[in-house]
Amino acid sequence: MRRRWTSVLILGVALATLCAGLAIASSPTKTIVGNIEFIANGGFTPKKLPKNKLAPIHLNVSGIINTLDGTHLPALKEVIVETDKNGTINAKGLAKCTIGKLVARETPAALKACKPALVGKGKTDVEIEFAESPPFVAKSELLAFNGGVKGGTTTILIHAFLKNPVSAAVVTTVKVKKIHHGRYGTKSVATIPVIAGGAGSVKKFSLAIFRQFTFKGKKQSYLLAKCPDGKLQAHAEAVFATGDKLAANFVRTCTPKG
Repeated sequence: MRRRWTSVLILGVALATLCAGLAIASSPTKTIVGNIEFIANGGFTPKKLPKNKLAPIHLNVSGIINTLDGTHLPALKEVIVETDKNGTINAKGLAKCTIGKLVARETPAALKACKPALVGKGKTDVEIEFAESPPFVAKSELLAFNGGVKGGTTTILIHAFLKNPVSAAVVTTVKVKKIHHGRYGTKSVATIPVIAGGAGSVKKFSLAIFRQFTFKGKKQSYLLAKCPDGKLQAHAEAVFATGDKLAANFVRTCTPKG
């Protein structure tokens, strides 16, 4: 049963990562692929951003995932998000956490171990459906930590923990790097192992990412963006064990200033 709970948590944090890239619509955005319906919502503040200079932003995302026929969601294999070249992630000089400090820890213990590296918080509702029992909903907090920068790649560690019926903590690693792909300048990849055939499915989740810190005497922000042409956009793809691929482009308007 522990392996099944592990798959539930990995699925949850991966979808939260996906929505961090998707949530640039000013109102809920519905995407349907095959039997899967995904409703994403959220945005960033402030909406007024400099034309030519990066400024701090605060990202809030949420989502609801369903199947059209009411059956159980399939397992998620991989999440790939490409985001606008006018936004970036800045972890240089920020305290970092390691996987070893997070494994086998409940949420309060994980936060205590890596609080200086915290970059985001969230929640998730997970529906569990085992063959021998009716489905039920479990809740978990999500904690996102800076995992450091190496070789041009920024690592984000996302911790989740469920207490019942079996205690389990999972740390998912997300790799973020710069790219040169037309409008897109950042790529995030989360690879999800298929465990227990998708016994758990995320129904709801939310995630807020915002962190300011001081490096070499100067105030820094973990997320930065500028608005030269009145919009920011992203492309995202989620690959499921069934072979279904959920892919979409999202655009969020902003107001240039300066």
